[in-house]
Amino acid sequence: MTSSNTPPDRSESLLRHPSFVAFWLARTFSSFGFQMFSVAVSWQIYAITNSALALGMIGLMQFLPSVLLALPAGHLADQYDRRRIVLCGQVLEWGALLALILLTFYHWSDKNALWALVFLISVAKAIEGPAMQSMLPSLVPPAMLARATAAAAVSGQSAVIVGPTLGGLLYVAGPDVVYGVAAAFYLLSIMMIARIRFIRAAQPRLPASIKTLFAGVKFIRERRDVLGVISLDLFAVLLGGATALLPIFAKDILHTGPWGLGLLRGAPSVGALLVGVWLSRNKLEKNVGMIMFGSVAGFGVATLIFALSNQLWLSLLALAALGGFDMVSMVIRGALVQLDTPDEMRGRVNAVNSIFINTSNQLGEFESGMLAALMGAVPAAVLGGVGTLVVVGIWMTLFPHLRRRQKLESDPDAHHR
Repeated sequence: MTSSNTPPDRSESLLRHPSFVAFWLARTFSSFGFQMFSVAVSWQIYAITNSALALGMIGLMQFLPSVLLALPAGHLADQYDRRRIVLCGQVLEWGALLALILLTFYHWSDKNALWALVFLISVAKAIEGPAMQSMLPSLVPPAMLARATAAAAVSGQSAVIVGPTLGGLLYVAGPDVVYGVAAAFYLLSIMMIARIRFIRAAQPRLPASIKTLFAGVKFIRERRDVLGVISLDLFAVLLGGATALLPIFAKDILHTGPWGLGLLRGAPSVGALLVGVWLSRNKLEKNVGMIMFGSVAGFGVATLIFALSNQLWLSLLALAALGGFDMVSMVIRGALVQLDTPDEMRGRVNAVNSIFINTSNQLGEFESGMLAALMGAVPAAVLGGVGTLVVVGIWMTLFPHLRRRQKLESDPDAHHR
């Protein structure tokens, strides 16, 4: 169901859907809060321990719940009220931030307490993730889903750009101040989630079992377009992880300092933000399959340009283009998967998709680092760009219907092609 009974119009504004506006604001507030929290907790743990291993443990505390709890969280999202699941998750994160404020203010914090609260927040995010993603298609008409996806992505990119900077500036006043502002952002998010009018037909209660937990995997295998989209993202990200090598390129190839590295890190988000704003205001009406493949190919070409560049300005342009192409691909892939998946399966399918995204990002960075150690940063990045282009060519051959797909809206006759 949608939040409006009026027929969708290509010029209709997303602002006319109050539940989507509340959803967008909630995503924005919680994303800003999380980015600020992430910066503060990293600085605080390193200040306490002066240990790189202690910093690495933060990543492990975040990665394990996102993978281990994804399938159970997807099952919950398909069985119970998704809005309440998101509310519970965010209230838990807010409570953890309040605990961080108290521990820091009274000087009770140590690395174990901080790791435990990072783990708690990561568990809450893992539980709410599939439910949050699965709510979006019910808040706008199907024809507006791609624009809504882009608008949601814009809020995330804005948080990635501004959130760490804001958190770093506030850290001067103390980590408890950063946690306090982050908690305020989460409280605003909770208030917005509570305002969403989310109507969903009653679902039959299915007990958790191997069959129900892995139903999302089975569904993806049987839907050729969904399988093609998710696997394309998996392999493209695995091969296109050149951004993990940015410190090497900044220091040894572009001969710039920390300020240059900061620009390089921010460039993909700037490109993604600009393209995301355009996509949130314009509808993709035809040739979405070729646009998606073209954008992934553009990602590969931008990776090659970055790999071969020895000028900072050209590298920044290449990274901005890389982020823009990735945004186009992400919006099409996200909308297509949501629209091709029936509502009663969206939680589990989004959970499987999130596992692929999380693992491919982590493994992609590992793969880039290993190749750079073996053959050097430039050859590793070149190989990643070429590999991405090869994957695009193979996937266009393996999934011809996806290549010929004109619209994002599901073609029911094509599910098993």
